[in-house]
Amino acid sequence: MDTLKSIFTWLGKFLEKTRIVFLNIGTALVLILLTIGFFSLWSAGPAPIDKEGKVVILDPSFLIVDEESFSSEFPIFAENVEQITFREFDYLIEQLKSDNEIAAVLIDFSSTGFAGPTTAINVAEKLKSLKDSGKEIIAFSTYFDTTTLMMAAYADEIWAHSGGAFTINGVGGYRQYSKQLYENLKFTVHDFSQGDFKSAAESLTQTQMSDEDRKQRTDILIPIWNKFKAIISEGRDIDIQTIQNFADNNFTISNQATFENLSFATDNGFIDGYKSYPEFRSYMIEKFGEDQTADRLTYPNISFIEFMETYDMETSSDSNKIAVVTVEGSIMRGEIEPGIAGADGIARLIRKAHESSDVKAVVMRVNSGGGTVLGSEIIRDELLETQKKGLPIVVSMGDVAASGGVYIATPADYIFAQPTTITGSIGVAYAFPTLENTFEYIGINTDGVTTSKYAGWDISQPIDEAHAKLINADAAKTYQRFVDLVAESRDKTSDYIYSIASGRVWTGTKALELGLIDEIGQINDAIEKAAELADLDMYEVKYYKKEISPEQQLILDILDEFNVNLGVKSKYTDLIPFFEILSRTISEFEPTPLYNCTSCDVKIN
Repeated sequence: MDTLKSIFTWLGKFLEKTRIVFLNIGTALVLILLTIGFFSLWSAGPAPIDKEGKVVILDPSFLIVDEESFSSEFPIFAENVEQITFREFDYLIEQLKSDNEIAAVLIDFSSTGFAGPTTAINVAEKLKSLKDSGKEIIAFSTYFDTTTLMMAAYADEIWAHSGGAFTINGVGGYRQYSKQLYENLKFTVHDFSQGDFKSAAESLTQTQMSDEDRKQRTDILIPIWNKFKAIISEGRDIDIQTIQNFADNNFTISNQATFENLSFATDNGFIDGYKSYPEFRSYMIEKFGEDQTADRLTYPNISFIEFMETYDMETSSDSNKIAVVTVEGSIMRGEIEPGIAGADGIARLIRKAHESSDVKAVVMRVNSGGGTVLGSEIIRDELLETQKKGLPIVVSMGDVAASGGVYIATPADYIFAQPTTITGSIGVAYAFPTLENTFEYIGINTDGVTTSKYAGWDISQPIDEAHAKLINADAAKTYQRFVDLVAESRDKTSDYIYSIASGRVWTGTKALELGLIDEIGQINDAIEKAAELADLDMYEVKYYKKEISPEQQLILDILDEFNVNLGVKSKYTDLIPFFEILSRTISEFEPTPLYNCTSCDVKIN
């Protein structure tokens, strides 16, 4: 029996080693084939593209972000939202302005996603600059809402799908308040937040919006809504009051009927009309002629990906560099992930920048509503190291740079924001429930042995007066430090910062008035300011991104050559099986952890 067992054991080991050998060989072959294919494509360069008289089709069915992010999984297989950076969009528009071969630009907003109102306003303004350059713009969408119409407003023509819809509802939203629910569940909610306007915990402690939160939200939303209306009014030559009236009464005006809604929008100049896809295609053929080279009936057109192939986005090869590091998402410990501004990863990028002898200044682009104190401190610490080396630091605020987004900006020499940027929120949000009454109600008792009074405490147990006092003191101390840091960085007194803090949020325009920022401007303005502070006439802008694995980089490089880097589905679907093989093969050699540590500190190497 032992002999038979030994034979099977040996056979198992042999098969396992054989499997590994073949997997290694398979991995090598796949990598070699893909690498050869990539370099062949790279060396060959893009094929000549005939642009004369053609319409560039821009269908931004993706999220416009400050920095693309990918999950830790293989980017080709992961459930990632399609993304394009605003600098890519900006560059595309600038090239379209000066390209005289292009007849017009068609923008399909049917499935566009955007990060925030400021980004959407930037898109509208870029399209206005394109129109002002003399380029004809046609906009189309299956559904027009407030934001989509605002972005399309400067187009020469706006068309809706005949089976789609049109509505303007304004801006705003609602949140849920769970105080009664928690009381019914017998939760004990403890709120140690600092600042009357710090409203993050209100959903736990209130049954409705506080007066303070209502005021600050109103002060934020009205300027945004006024800007939206101003753009629509200017672009479509419609009286602002007409826009407001429709937003207030659009359901009753159109009798809630789709076709009557579209008819109303057409009759009142919001759109130029509505057509089915075949009707719109026929209209474009009538307007621009028939593409005689196409294998189907269509008008002369190329995708914006094909158009961008004819241009090189690289700026220069100057030895003087301005580093741009993006903080996008919630500021937390750990690595950069979609929606997470991983502090360890961002600090590593900042360190890499200031340790480079070529980098003469750092621009930090902030699009974050805040996060943890520790995460913010980690990023700030690395910026202070940048400061010690004499490198200028300029902050550019995007859609939102609030709370932790302000905290990390305190080492900056200069801060830009846009008029509708949401900033401020200088305060501390700290609230949580304990379940001692809930457990008693449902019949759960807790008991245990500890070596000291508070050892082993968790939310199943109450908080006594001494414990509550300690937590509140810690929150107050954090608030004080936050105020002092902002006061020092803005050359203000702590008393003044306290007077405008209290967790209140402001628009960029108001923040300038209050002295929380230095100037209204976009990311390009921040880069130019960094160059000025560093006394640079010639420089290259270098974007520092999350480091990815060699396997991911190979995939991204190949995808880039196949024109799918901006979220457009590749027509080269035959390659997908190879990617799948590669992914499975590599996964065989990934170490499996024995345990997961959720509280371990991660060193910044």
